[in-house]
Amino acid sequence: MSGTIGLRMLLRDPMGLFGLVLATLLILSAVFAPLLASHDPAAIDVAAKLQPPSAAHWLGTDEIGRDTWSRVLYGGRVALAVALSATVLSVFFGGLLGLIAALGPRWLDHLLVLSFDTVRSYPVIILALAIGPIFGGGIVVLLGLLVATSIPYYARVMRSSVIAQASADYVEALRAMGMGRIRIALRHILPNVIGPILILASMDIPAFIMAEAGISFLGVGVKAPATSWGMILDQGFRYIGHTPWLVIAGGLPLILATLGFTFLGEALRDAFDPRLKRRG
Repeated sequence: MSGTIGLRMLLRDPMGLFGLVLATLLILSAVFAPLLASHDPAAIDVAAKLQPPSAAHWLGTDEIGRDTWSRVLYGGRVALAVALSATVLSVFFGGLLGLIAALGPRWLDHLLVLSFDTVRSYPVIILALAIGPIFGGGIVVLLGLLVATSIPYYARVMRSSVIAQASADYVEALRAMGMGRIRIALRHILPNVIGPILILASMDIPAFIMAEAGISFLGVGVKAPATSWGMILDQGFRYIGHTPWLVIAGGLPLILATLGFTFLGEALRDAFDPRLKRRG
C-alpha cells in the first residue's frame, strides 16, 4: 500500500517525473545502442576525420574518423553498466560489513570503522591516478576503485541504522522471546533499514557516472576500443578550437544523466522515505 502511495507521489512530482522520463530514455538508448547507432563506434575512417555534424555523421567525427553519435550511444552503455554495477556491489559489500560491525564484538567494530575512515579519506580521483597506471586501467580496475571507495559509505550507513534499530522496543521483545541476534538482524532489522539505503544508492548513480567519466577523461579508466563519455570529452578538448561538437557530444549526456538520475533519486527519497528529506 505504501509503495503505491509512494509511486503516486513520484508521478505527481514534476521534477521526479522529468527525472524518470530522462533516466528511462538514457537507459533505453544504452540498451538499444546497436539499433540506434549509425556506424560501428570503433570503425576508423581517417579520410573523414574531424568532420562537422552532417546527415552522414549526426554528431560529427573524431580525430581518426569514428562516428561520434555511435560512440556516445555506446559510451552510455559503459557509463550505466559501471554505475549500476558499482552501486550494487557497494551496497552489498558495504551493507554486509556494516551489519558485521554493528553486530560483532566491539574490537571488530572499532577495526572496521577505522578501515572505513581510512579508505574514505582518499578521494577516488587521487586513488585512480595512483593505482590506475599500476594495473593498466580498464573497466575492471575502474569498477574496483569505485566500489572500494564507496563500500565504507554504505557500511557506515548500515552500521548506524542497525545500531539504532537494535535499541527499538520490538527488538527487545524479540530478545525476550529467546530469538537469536543473527535471526533478529536478518529477519526483522534488515528489512527495516534496507529501503532507505537503496534510496540513497539510487541517488549515487549519477555520482558513479561522473566519476567514471572523470577517471576516463584522465586516461586511467576505460580503454580503447571501448568508448566513454569521458574519453569523448578528452578528445574534444584536444581540438576544441576546431571541433566544439566533440565537447558538446561528450558533455551533454553527462549533464542529462546527472539531472535525470538526481531528480529521480530525490523524488524517490521524498516519496518513499520522507525522513531522508534534507532540512533547509
